[in-house]
Amino acid sequence: MLKMTRRIGRLSGLIAAGVAIVGTGSGVMAASYSAFSSPTSVSANSWNTGSVHLTNDIGTAMFTGTNQQMNATGTKCVTVTSDGTLASTVRFYATGFSDSNSLGQHINLVVKMGSGSTNASTCSGFTAASTVYTGSLANLVTGGSAHTDYASGIVTTWAPQAASTTAETKQFQFTWNYDSTTPMSSTAAATFTWETQGS
Repeated sequence: MLKMTRRIGRLSGLIAAGVAIVGTGSGVMAASYSAFSSPTSVSANSWNTGSVHLTNDIGTAMFTGTNQQMNATGTKCVTVTSDGTLASTVRFYATGFSDSNSLGQHINLVVKMGSGSTNASTCSGFTAASTVYTGSLANLVTGGSAHTDYASGIVTTWAPQAASTTAETKQFQFTWNYDSTTPMSSTAAATFTWETQGS
């Protein structure tokens, strides 16, 4: 039994030595191949997003009439400025609409885009280039053709370009009047919005 144990021991030793030699040979081959290398790089990569930005010269309510008669009317102008760095498309819509006795259906509204106004309260000198909207206040913000966000907004003909040096401005004239069946003791309210998104 003792002789058999010694033979097994010697055989195990030889096998282990053979494995060690094979492993060493593999290491030498791998080292030979990995010695070849030739990298190339493109450095200083950077990203910088542009912007779209609109402002207006009023910021507060254009119309705040109270105790008005049936034949009341009004006109105001607002100047909208685009000073973003990307080309964009401007749309017009209204939000926050509310009324009582359906007054919004009796308010006729005309919105025109142009330039030349020197007085926001009277629109003196204003010259229209296009008509943005004609219809009742209610129809602007309710019903199947409502314009209440950018997706459903009225596409104006104004498409500001990248304003790297000079901001772009447009003037919008609002004219309203009550129709002949305007109800008494009624109210209406809405927020007018211009929004631009990069094209």
